[in-house]
Amino acid sequence: MDALKGALDATGARLVECCVADFSSNARGKTVGRDDFLALGGCRLASVVLGLTLVGENAHAVFGQILPSSFQDVDLVADPATLFAQIGRPRAATVLCEPHGRLRAELSGREYDANELSPRGALRRVLQRLENAGYSALVAPELEFSLYGRRPGGAAYDLMAASPWVGSPALETGCEADSAERAAHFAPYFDDLFDACEQMRIPVTGYAHESAISQFEVNFHPGAPLQQADAVFRFKRLARQVAARHGFLASFLAKPFLDQPGAGMHWHFSLQHAGRNAFLAPGTDGDGPRLRHFVAGLQRHAVASTALYAPYDNSYDRIRRTDSSPSRATWGADDRLVAFRIPASSPANRRVENRLPGADASPYLVVAATLGLGLAGIENAWEPQDGGADLPPTLGQALDHLQSDAVLREVLGPVLVDFFCGIKRHESALRNAAADPRLHWDLTYLTEQA
Repeated sequence: MDALKGALDATGARLVECCVADFSSNARGKTVGRDDFLALGGCRLASVVLGLTLVGENAHAVFGQILPSSFQDVDLVADPATLFAQIGRPRAATVLCEPHGRLRAELSGREYDANELSPRGALRRVLQRLENAGYSALVAPELEFSLYGRRPGGAAYDLMAASPWVGSPALETGCEADSAERAAHFAPYFDDLFDACEQMRIPVTGYAHESAISQFEVNFHPGAPLQQADAVFRFKRLARQVAARHGFLASFLAKPFLDQPGAGMHWHFSLQHAGRNAFLAPGTDGDGPRLRHFVAGLQRHAVASTALYAPYDNSYDRIRRTDSSPSRATWGADDRLVAFRIPASSPANRRVENRLPGADASPYLVVAATLGLGLAGIENAWEPQDGGADLPPTLGQALDHLQSDAVLREVLGPVLVDFFCGIKRHESALRNAAADPRLHWDLTYLTEQA
């Protein structure tokens, strides 16, 4: 409580926005007054909010089976290290929270703590397991996203490359990969976005035009896993908010258009043990067995973890219609076509890059699954395969594998896995029931994310 009060006093805020991360990387919660916030160490929220789909519908399959159908309240407990002044609102603060409180589902009789439903809580639990095993981790994300505008005279979902200013005739009609000219058109947007990131201590390092129309990649400094997942979660929101102020949309959809490359969220992972990079062989600067074992853990459970890396039906367009994005659980040295890449690096920076996740994935679940599976590989001394299994071609198949994967159920917790699968199956059913599912669901996602 002293830490919360100190952080809040530093902002001078009278209002506090309490945010909890859902499975879609949307911030949900409420804004409360300073006194109420300090009295509760956060706020109270109806547990029903935790079971909402991307577009705010109730995932009926989880009510009574996992969530109480009574909409029982939970405590949103604030993390003082994440409290900052809101961008553009100096008298209002924002803070990340996690749900806590005992819940009981009436139909199944299942009882658990609400934190078992939290992606952020799952990552914290994996980090504790890592620490108990004598390891710490450094991670660095690379995040791709797209900037779009609505086509004049078209339907709401008829989108095109963003115009950098109102009435601009300089629209991108063909991919201008790595174009400094095209990126410079959006300098005012990125200046504002990076200023906001600096205020919220999001460690972005730079950006570049990527390999699709109006697509950009942003890089981050390496850092501690929880802080980096927080940074990506908050970056997505800032990117959408700043884009709206500039008159266009920011989207993290994995495959906005079938004839363009998709958007990835690649993560670099290194482990430290006894003050040294754990991927090196003892007493040498060469690769050691733990590097192989870590990769083997990712590879062995890649089919099941695909549901976490590709959490929407649209995500599988990126896998099936691959364009430099992996469709098999392959690995290799300095090869950008594999799923798990070992980049060329100095011994101190030896690391594994997970190239499977799409930009639409939850950063908390991606990091939790990668570190948890990598640790399982080390602890079991698994060896990677020369090839790799084909990734599931549909969300439904991926969810089947996730729900039955004993290791991932242990890593993330069985309640979270069942909860995630229930929500994702509901979202998929809604999309596939639409008359034109691609426009109704995927572009709803695209525009709602703005």
